Formats: sequence, structure tokens, C-alpha cells
Amino acid sequence: MLAEAGRRRPTPSSPASFSIMATAKKDLLSKKRLFVKNGLRDAELNEFFTRELADAGYAGVEVRDSPMRTDIIVRATRPQDVLGEKGRRIRELASMVQKRFKFEEGQVELLAERVANRALCAEAQAESIRFKLLSGLAVRRACNGVIKGVMDEGAKGCEVVVTGKLRGGRAKAMKFREGYMIKTGHSNRIYVKEAVRHVLMRQGVLGVKVRIMLPQDPEGRQGPKEPLADIVTVHTPKDEDVMPVPAKVPAKPHGAGFAAGPGAAVAAAPPATGAAPPAAPMA
Repeated sequence: MLAEAGRRRPTPSSPASFSIMATAKKDLLSKKRLFVKNGLRDAELNEFFTRELADAGYAGVEVRDSPMRTDIIVRATRPQDVLGEKGRRIRELASMVQKRFKFEEGQVELLAERVANRALCAEAQAESIRFKLLSGLAVRRACNGVIKGVMDEGAKGCEVVVTGKLRGGRAKAMKFREGYMIKTGHSNRIYVKEAVRHVLMRQGVLGVKVRIMLPQDPEGRQGPKEPLADIVTVHTPKDEDVMPVPAKVPAKPHGAGFAAGPGAAVAAAPPATGAAPPAAPMA
């Protein structure tokens, strides 16, 4: 009885159960805080690189955490501008990131990566529109040129929205769209890439939003591998093997097998009335 009592599980009102519940709750809160902390860090890194690497065609950042070190991969259309002369610029950026997030020496490393397809990158196209507007190009011409380039690369759809004081004293929005665009659902999260940039013009600040719907790629290079949920694929039916039909054996008349024995001669049936006589055998 004493051994069984020692092996009993703690009841919900016992001190042991309260300590177990408190430990589990603490672990859950620590994981939540870790996720929130990493999310804030990624957002701050994205804002920092957007400001510092605008001239290098900045197109996004990816953070890969490991027990030994943290790799920060900066994607840009011109990675040589991110590196700088003899790697000086990227070392300066790594030093600033290390001081801001209190990394230890050698624990963080910055890497520059070229964008695989610039036309299907929403961040790169938003930066392109930003530079075109700063150079004095008309809004309609700049947006239509970007949409044409995106659609020529095989995108399913593209949408550009420019808001602000475009003409006159009142702010308004101009929307340019071509192709097919999904706005909600799971397909929107995996197929649609979105980027927002702000352009400081003489008349005020303009907002530029670019949304690109990627094509479905079985290899996962130009777009996601997963097909759209509303796409129905009709497969070609396979050729069915035709089973041979067995030939029908004519049934014997009733009693034909018992009419004569094996040595008996079978008499020929008399000719019908009015029938022609049988032909004589040839000599």
C-alpha cells in the first residue's frame, strides 16, 4: 500500500501539481516571447536594410538561427553594391547589427544574395517605381512599364496602387491592374507577393504598393509547387484492355450423341420435296 501511495500521481490540488503546471505555463510563455522577439527583430532588420540599401535594389532579408551563429541573408538585385569595395560595406552593416541586437563577436554573419528573378520580385519592382517617380517619370507610364515587364515573365497577375497628391491639391489613388489576382485565402499567402514603398516628392509623400501573383511551378523556382485550390485538372483516360470474348460452341441437338454407336453408319437425310437432285461426281 505504501509503494502504491508513493507512485500515485499528484492531484490537481497538491503542491506538486501546481509546480508542474507553473513550469509548463512558464515554458509556453517563454516560447511565445521568443517568437515575438524574433518577429520584432526581423521587422526592424527589414526596415533598417530598406533604408540603408535602397540604392542596391534591396529585395528582402532572411534570418537563419542556429546554435552556433546567426546568418542574415540580404537579397538584392545588385549584391555587389551590398558588399561594397573589398567587402567594406557589408562589414560595416554587420557591425551595426551586432551592436544593435547585442550579438557576441563572430556570432552573426551577413551574406548577400542575388534575386533569382527580378521581374517576379515585388520589392524590386516597388523600388523600380520609386526611382522612376523620383526621376520625374509620369505615374501612369512608370506603373504600366512595370506591369508589362512582370507579365512578360509569366506572372499570373500584377497590381500597382499609387496613393497621394498625384495631381492637384487633393490626394487620390490610382490603381493599375492586369491579369488574375487572388485577394484572400491560403492561396493568397503562398502565391501573392506584396511590397510597399514611400516616395518623398515635392508635393508630398506618395505610397506605392505592388502585388504580384506568381505562376505555379512544379520545380518551385518561379513560383510555389502547390497548385491553386480552384484549378481542376482533367487527366486523359487510359486505354482499357479489351477482354477477348470466348466463341460460342453450337449446342448439339437433343439425343444426337446417342443416335448411333461408334461403328454405325449414319444415313443421309432424304432430299426435300421439289429440291434439285444432287450433282453427279466428276469423272
